[in-house]
Amino acid sequence: MPDALDKARDAVALGNRILANEGVLDAFGHVSMRHPGNPKRYLLSRSRAPELVAPGDVLEYDLDSSPVTPTNEKLYAERVIHGEIYKARPDVMAVVHHHAPAMMPFCITGTPLVPVFHLGATAGASVPFWDQHDEFGDTNLLVVKPEEGASLARALGKNNLVLMNRHGATAVAGDIQGLVFRAIYSCRNAEFQFQAQALGPIAPLHRGEIERAGALNGMANVTTRTWEYWMMRLQRSGNGLAPAKNKRPAANARKSGKAKRRKR
Repeated sequence: MPDALDKARDAVALGNRILANEGVLDAFGHVSMRHPGNPKRYLLSRSRAPELVAPGDVLEYDLDSSPVTPTNEKLYAERVIHGEIYKARPDVMAVVHHHAPAMMPFCITGTPLVPVFHLGATAGASVPFWDQHDEFGDTNLLVVKPEEGASLARALGKNNLVLMNRHGATAVAGDIQGLVFRAIYSCRNAEFQFQAQALGPIAPLHRGEIERAGALNGMANVTTRTWEYWMMRLQRSGNGLAPAKNKRPAANARKSGKAKRRKR
């Protein structure tokens, strides 16, 4: 299990960094993953800008969003979004909450988001809205109470994505790679829809097209291909994570170099 847990922490860190590099996340937003060995726990970073999240920042939480191990680290105030969705959706293995600029016009106006191109089918046929004010009145718009997170999870229902009025969006998936794909291409879909509406009435995908293209988008060869592409872009940005397997050889190389110098 330690190997699986280490890989999961790496995946959470990389998911955060990729989505920051691609403009979905900025100083705010967060990515989580259900614990690989215990479905009643999940992994989420301590409170930190997504672009900076490292595996060592990733903590374990129970589904009530309390840290499994007591910590003095500052935690995300909105972690209940993750815990309550994992409670309500046993099929969900990864969650992202964000305020991507592409989504905000839809969140502000209540304009329905619909798939308008094949990769946009990842958003699903229905993208519901959740208005915190309807149930909780005036708040600071952060989702910080378990009952608020549970309400959001109910609005999400069995869908892939929920828009939060005047706030942002939350997406779910079966793994981190699929989640990153969904987050990026649902934002790309929002951009295209917004631009197309300026030209005239839009023609969204038919329901059957959404189902077929959505299934295709979820295939491993698709999500692996895009993950590799975004990983390459992250590495080029200079903000990638050093692979753990390379750390020991580098240390050994330094020792070897010192040994040669001593021999001279």
